[in-house]
Amino acid sequence: DVVETQEHYKSRWRSIWIMYLTMFLSSVGFSIVIMSVWPYLQKVDPTADASFLGWIIASYSIGQMVASPLFGLWSNYRPRREPLVVSTAISVAANCLYAYVHVPHSHNKYYMLTARALVGFGAGNVAVVRSYIAGATSLAERTSAMANTSACQAVGFILGPVFQTCFTLIGEEGVTWKLIDLQLNMYTAPVLFGALLGVINIVLIFAIFGEHRVDDMGRQCKSINSEGEESGVLDQDAEGNIDQVAVVAINFLFFVILFVFAVFETIATPLTMDMYSWTRKEAVFYNGIILSVVGIESVIVFLVVKPLSKKTGERAILHGGLLIVLVGFFILLPWGRKLPNIQWQEIKNNSIPRTTSTEMLMPFWSLEAMQLPSNHTVEPVGCPVTQSWCLNTPMIYLAQYITSDILIGLGYPVCNVMSYTLYSKILGPKPQGVYMGWLTASGSGARILGPVFVSQIYTHLGPRWAFSLICGVVVVSLLLLEIVYKRLIAFSVRYGRLQE
Repeated sequence: DVVETQEHYKSRWRSIWIMYLTMFLSSVGFSIVIMSVWPYLQKVDPTADASFLGWIIASYSIGQMVASPLFGLWSNYRPRREPLVVSTAISVAANCLYAYVHVPHSHNKYYMLTARALVGFGAGNVAVVRSYIAGATSLAERTSAMANTSACQAVGFILGPVFQTCFTLIGEEGVTWKLIDLQLNMYTAPVLFGALLGVINIVLIFAIFGEHRVDDMGRQCKSINSEGEESGVLDQDAEGNIDQVAVVAINFLFFVILFVFAVFETIATPLTMDMYSWTRKEAVFYNGIILSVVGIESVIVFLVVKPLSKKTGERAILHGGLLIVLVGFFILLPWGRKLPNIQWQEIKNNSIPRTTSTEMLMPFWSLEAMQLPSNHTVEPVGCPVTQSWCLNTPMIYLAQYITSDILIGLGYPVCNVMSYTLYSKILGPKPQGVYMGWLTASGSGARILGPVFVSQIYTHLGPRWAFSLICGVVVVSLLLLEIVYKRLIAFSVRYGRLQE
């Protein structure tokens, strides 16, 4: 056995920290525009409707779903620096394209669709990150490392909306750099900032990242990804077959987890605009704050889940997380009798300055809306009459919405980190690039179907149908977890090489 040296240990963890950073930047690339996609889409291309919004949000995941297995396969046979640098460079270029979607005279919505798809393609490096961390940590380190990875992802989701919220201060018009035809406003500044972070990430990968691998016991092993010779032993524990039933089950559970969270993210802006008569700017601002608080909650959950998993095990925590998500969506169902404000009523009275309950929460930054001249036409707000359910479906109270956000923000991070941890342990010492690619692709598939599902069901049938169906999907996943519960064990435990 080759004992790991202190120098190797430090180098290994420096590389893992670079992977944490890469995961963080990947999630920032998604969340930094998620609240502003809809108003930006309406601004650059008025022909786009709410259904097309679902496709734009889903395009990110389509790109990631295609790229994840490819980058995962690449990382199984070549130095991981290659797919990491290429994928990050693609994301940087795509963010720059997003900042210029206002330039063409027509079909702007398709340019935005392409830009988001390419950002998602670059985010396929998540499979490389997860497979590297799984191979560079011992079984004892795995849960903590996976939790840290997911925590970095959550911090990215926190800071993305925070950055977006800060950039709203620039305003919709902002400033224009005519020399290069660049508009710097609340919609383009976030993606340009994301591109800058991507460039920094590439520099750090070249400067610090190195290939490392240890077995489940923590012994240094030879890595097929190394460009040069690396001391270590061949991993003899790799002999044995992976439990494919457990692999498929985790892929399905992960699909469900990402599906319900994609629904939660996508519906936030349209739902609050419909239910609470928020303007585009208000919806971006308030939901940015709410998602930021939810993200902070998620980071706290990641810190708690590591010691808790040592006492109860990953499977029990996954079960509890799914139950919390179920309760969160159940609370979101419309229960009252009060109907939401109808948009045509606001249009009919648009000569009167709009007054809503939300203005009580924002006395100074909504002052301009209250001081509009009597002949000024304000932005139509409320539930559009084109959505027929608005006329007979009770509104979802703000207290319901916030309570649901809190519960989903508690359950989702638990399910996310436990899924990845169990999956990496089930795979064991086998090369995990392709497997992690398929798991990431499952999540990406969920992010594709989630926005499309909710934009179609919500638009045509309303929140009652949309959230009831989500509750049914979560119930099915809980039943599957019960069936495969005993099979979700580590590779080394399965073959009797380690105690559970």
